[in-house]
Amino acid sequence: MSYADQVFIENCKDILANGVWDTDQEVRPRWEDGTAAHTIKKFGIVNRYDLTKEFPVITIRRCAFKSCLDELLWIWQKKSNRVADLNSHIWDSWVDENGTIGKAYGYQLGIKHKYREGEFDQVDRILYDLKHNPASRRILSNIYNHHDLYEMELYPCAYSLTLNVSGNKLNGILNQRSQDMLTANNWNVCQYAALLCMFAQVSGFVPGELVHVIADAHIYDRHVPMLEKLLTREPYPAPVFWMDETIEDFYRFTRDSFRLENYRYHEFSEKIPVAV
Repeated sequence: MSYADQVFIENCKDILANGVWDTDQEVRPRWEDGTAAHTIKKFGIVNRYDLTKEFPVITIRRCAFKSCLDELLWIWQKKSNRVADLNSHIWDSWVDENGTIGKAYGYQLGIKHKYREGEFDQVDRILYDLKHNPASRRILSNIYNHHDLYEMELYPCAYSLTLNVSGNKLNGILNQRSQDMLTANNWNVCQYAALLCMFAQVSGFVPGELVHVIADAHIYDRHVPMLEKLLTREPYPAPVFWMDETIEDFYRFTRDSFRLENYRYHEFSEKIPVAV
């Protein structure tokens, strides 16, 4: 089976068996009908994915790989907060009157900051350090900007990426404050695995290990029956990840620069409700 399936199944079974429900608390998220969206959760889940072995995509249901990459490029390449710049509707529930998600995600990555070496935004600073200071232990991004939280339609969930070069390998730690396991877990894992591969290629390294740290890993009440069905499925082997090896400029990657070859997955036709 795909290693990503193994990790996802183990995480979800652990949450369902040993997690804590928040039904005794007032919660912010609501379902479309206005009902409070409660969750069962585990605190402090840490998963490790060795990208030298396989790409971490699940097969017990399909990962919408192109849409997942499109959002990644919207945030990290376009550094945009405009929903019209995105080729999907995943952010429609959080769009403001200006057609943006406020000062969140890509907006934060695009803010320029002054350093001794010059002025960079967070993405270009990462690219600069990978080229000029690969031994640095300060190569990271952080978009959880308290100064701007009141102008964000949704506080960042995946908020920090720390990169570290070990020999010829580029490793990364993704820090996430909150994770909707059914809706977004493998989506985020695939995104940041691809991002790590992109940074590695344009900087002359090979992708190593992605470590995913989740502070609050939860399953929503209305997702439990769907998830229980998924967990009974027999996973397929992981597909082969392909990335255009001719690209040397981070800003030249497109969603068509990647594909999953021989990707077998189980069909999943149920519409997953999203709590807002």
